[in-house]
Amino acid sequence: MGENTTSMNQLQRKMKSRHLFMISLGGVIGTGLFLNSGYTINAAGPGGTLLAYLIGGLIMYLVMICLGELSVAMPVSGSFQVYATKFIGPGTGFAVGWLYWLTWVVSVGSEFTASGLLMQRWFPGVSVWIWSALFALLLFGLNATSVRFFGETEFWFSSIKVLTIIVFIILGAAAMFGFIPLSGHEKAPMLSHFTGEGGLFPNGLMPVLITMVSVSFAFSGTELIGITAGETEDPEKNIPRAIKNIIWRTFFFFIGAMFVLSGLISWKQAGVLESPFVTVFDQIGILYAADIMNLVILTALLSNANAGLYACSRMLWSLSDQKMVSTWLGKVTSKGVPFNSLLISMGVACLSLLSSVVAPTTVYLVLVSISGFAVVAVWMAIAASHFMFRRRYIKEGNDVSKLVYKAPLYPIVPILAFVLCFAACVGLAFDESQRIALYCGIPFVLFCYLFYYLKNKKGNRKNESQPIAK
Repeated sequence: MGENTTSMNQLQRKMKSRHLFMISLGGVIGTGLFLNSGYTINAAGPGGTLLAYLIGGLIMYLVMICLGELSVAMPVSGSFQVYATKFIGPGTGFAVGWLYWLTWVVSVGSEFTASGLLMQRWFPGVSVWIWSALFALLLFGLNATSVRFFGETEFWFSSIKVLTIIVFIILGAAAMFGFIPLSGHEKAPMLSHFTGEGGLFPNGLMPVLITMVSVSFAFSGTELIGITAGETEDPEKNIPRAIKNIIWRTFFFFIGAMFVLSGLISWKQAGVLESPFVTVFDQIGILYAADIMNLVILTALLSNANAGLYACSRMLWSLSDQKMVSTWLGKVTSKGVPFNSLLISMGVACLSLLSSVVAPTTVYLVLVSISGFAVVAVWMAIAASHFMFRRRYIKEGNDVSKLVYKAPLYPIVPILAFVLCFAACVGLAFDESQRIALYCGIPFVLFCYLFYYLKNKKGNRKNESQPIAK
């Protein structure tokens, strides 16, 4: 199922190993870590936060090794949308494709708005909409040029975020244990925030379950490795290496950052009004801390939007390649860019941005709710696709030892990944503020199934019947 780069409407393998790794890392290190982590600390307490991120990291690990086996065996752009179509059913593939596309379209739109708001700190006289439009044009240009140029820009965007996280963990841990002074001559907190103020779980264990979707959302973006598989040089070598690096480095960055944040900030003071990273840098007494973090968060937002546009255009291209949407969306430029899909994705992202102002409590709220639900639903589809793939691979008489990359402990890994993702969805039902994600997400999935099967009454089983082995 590899892609023929000579075909007019096929993508090109121009992505290098370092691009692959940084695109995925860029997708995952964003507002979920820099801004929303304060919500988790406040709700779950220091111990609950670490436990929630440990479980989230475990889910990410399980899903990524499932995706790794699939991506190396079948390195196609569109990735899990194609796998869901082939191994679960075309209706599921159709739903997964639209869920993932909508996730990133809404995210891209909101990040243009947030980027414009951040610029107000330095240029209060310039309208937010002017900055949003400029950033939209910039990222559209980066994506429309070529896949290699996109990969190079995302590499540098992500490098800034990674360097910031490393510096933050080192300086924060040093301040926490008294190696460098805190501003205002405060005593080093050591582990007092973990042992006092209600202990590790001041609000009990239920908030850990309730915050699991937002934590999983923070880890989302790692699956972009699957999307880039169809445009990666030497995928059998580069994908396993990138997956190994992304799993352990993401895990280290998130757990390390959460340990430092929980150690330096009381869970009672943490929230979503200000980035907890800004609070910590201010405590350490770093000059221009707020400006530095403002710049880093701006970079994070633009990086996420950049990766999001890429993901949107490739998902629409994949749906077109699978004959699920118009072939017009599958047209590719001479540089290997699915320009029509990119254009539509950018247009809808801008409409999402507009709805956040015109209809924030109706249309936009529904879009955001589906987006939050979609990440975990897509991860469930990846786990289920891996389970079905391995089962069919063996049934067709193939030797599992010949798989270049294989997930260990089959079938435990895909089953556990699916169950944990499902538990995270169940957690939504216990949080009144997040329950709307289920009310909007589940009907959207059912609508996708209904639309697909009404449109294709005879069914298209061609992809499912093809053998796995090349």
